[in-house]
Amino acid sequence: MFQQITKGIKISVHTKYNGTNYRNNRMYYMFNYFISIENKSSETVKLTDRFWKIYDSLNQTEIVSGEGVVGQTPVLKPNDNYTYSSGCFLESNIGAMKGFYTMINMDTYEQFKVIIPTFQLSTPTLSN
Repeated sequence: MFQQITKGIKISVHTKYNGTNYRNNRMYYMFNYFISIENKSSETVKLTDRFWKIYDSLNQTEIVSGEGVVGQTPVLKPNDNYTYSSGCFLESNIGAMKGFYTMINMDTYEQFKVIIPTFQLSTPTLSN
């Protein structure tokens, strides 16, 4: 598990390899990631946007950004926890992701970034 705390917001990430899939006659490695966002601060915050850099060892870096996560812009009061899962496709069996969430302090309307730690995406190691 990968974890990072920024301004009292704790991000925890767990990954899972989900096999291969063919799209447009190309094979891709499928990965799921599970994210937990825990508000350890004393302020109420709202997640408004996400920004991802997805690294594939055989491909260029892909940038993904947009409003919210999985169609939601959750509000987290102190001690609240929000979890979600999503996934990505890589052309190789090794990659990584990192990024940040843009959040707003609902009391002061201050906008700030919460770092998503770099996490690895890799297939299980084969052994003889």
